[in-house]
Amino acid sequence: MGVVGHVEWVQFARVAHVPRAGEVVHARDPFEEPAGGGAVAAVQLARLAGEALLVTALGEDEHGRRSVARLDELGVDVRVSWRAEPTRRAVTLVDDARERTITTIGSRLEPHGADPEAGWDTLAGLDAVYFTAGDLDALRAAREASRVLVASPRAHDALGHGVELDVLVLSARDEIERQAAARAQSEAVLVVLTDGAHGGSYSARSGESGSWAAAAPPGEPVDSYGCGDSFAAGLTYGLGAGLSVPESLALAARCGASCLTGSGPYERQLSARDLKG
Repeated sequence: MGVVGHVEWVQFARVAHVPRAGEVVHARDPFEEPAGGGAVAAVQLARLAGEALLVTALGEDEHGRRSVARLDELGVDVRVSWRAEPTRRAVTLVDDARERTITTIGSRLEPHGADPEAGWDTLAGLDAVYFTAGDLDALRAAREASRVLVASPRAHDALGHGVELDVLVLSARDEIERQAAARAQSEAVLVVLTDGAHGGSYSARSGESGSWAAAAPPGEPVDSYGCGDSFAAGLTYGLGAGLSVPESLALAARCGASCLTGSGPYERQLSARDLKG
């Protein structure tokens, strides 16, 4: 299983509420992790499949090096194209309602199909790849290499150019994602719309459609950061493992619900051991 996408070095902290204009709010429980859609999905895939590959781009700086080292600890084989630009950073505040608010700092770094360090050959023969960021050549490389290709509309620059996607997965409540997805929906065999605690719906090019119910969190909800990317990774894993669409969506829902019960994206992600339990 693999991911082509972006990584950000994220500072997390808890606040009673997101500060209003001019207000000072005191944060607590700070910590830092490499995160962003590519990193979170890759770690979730590694926990389900035992290993996962991540093709990404990072700044040749401390945050980039720390990201690779930490993701390696989390079981991800990271193939990096190093850039002169700084690694993108972000600050995520989680309020008492468990909702996260994200502020990014710097440009998102994306892998390119022409990057000599990207290791596109390592994707060859993978059962499934989740694509969150990259140029058109990167998307074409992922399509050629993998049996199942799942994409996020956050990969907007690569979408809408005729590359067929097996699945396009997005949040029904995210207007930015919905607008970005509009140009690529005709390229997707299956479009999946998530709706948080309400589950979600899907529609296929064949005319088939359906919905699923949200999974019950296996504990007290703590933090919504990473739930969507964990869901997408679970869906990618399920389809790559040969599960049906409803079975894959049920697994994905469990991944999102499990992530909700941990602090940050990695504390409570679903694992292969959980599937056997």
